Amino acid sequence: MSNFTFEETSIKDVYIITPKSFGDERGYFMETYSAKDFKEAGLDYDFVQDNQSSSRKGVLRGLHFQKNYPQAKLVRVLKGEVFDVAVDLREGSETYGKWVGARLSEENKKQLMIPRGFAHGFLVLSDHAEFAYKCDDFYHPEDEGGIMYNDADVNIEWPAIDADYVLSDKDQKHPSLKDANIKFKRSK
Repeated sequence: MSNFTFEETSIKDVYIITPKSFGDERGYFMETYSAKDFKEAGLDYDFVQDNQSSSRKGVLRGLHFQKNYPQAKLVRVLKGEVFDVAVDLREGSETYGKWVGARLSEENKKQLMIPRGFAHGFLVLSDHAEFAYKCDDFYHPEDEGGIMYNDADVNIEWPAIDADYVLSDKDQKHPSLKDANIKFKRSK
């Protein structure tokens, strides 16, 4: 019996995953990943790197991808809340250029499984957020790519917050999806 619920999203191969949490007056315990359970659900990834970031309210990170070394990511929030987004960039996909988003928080404990071939980003909704994710390939700094978070053709419906968006210089300069002209070959 799996300790996870795997919920399909509107984009094939992107899942919202909710771990079972076992709690009592002391707190809670949960598995955040099990290769066996994920493989049984059809999500067979070999994660090789874990990353973590800390951000304040209004920070928008993304939309990022690696051009030649695309990464699958299993993302979650340790503290606070974010709105997490994946944009389909897979060549030949019927949902190319479409996005799916989910609120991830320490309370709901939900995770988003993003396969290779997607741009990824998130907006911090709480005063502070600790964000963690597993990757199935190593980060290659020379291979970074991105698309604009506010590309009109992608049309992400970012939640309204009572703070200005805070973007890195790099994230402010990403091209539109049309100008980036990125199409990943389909893989796992």
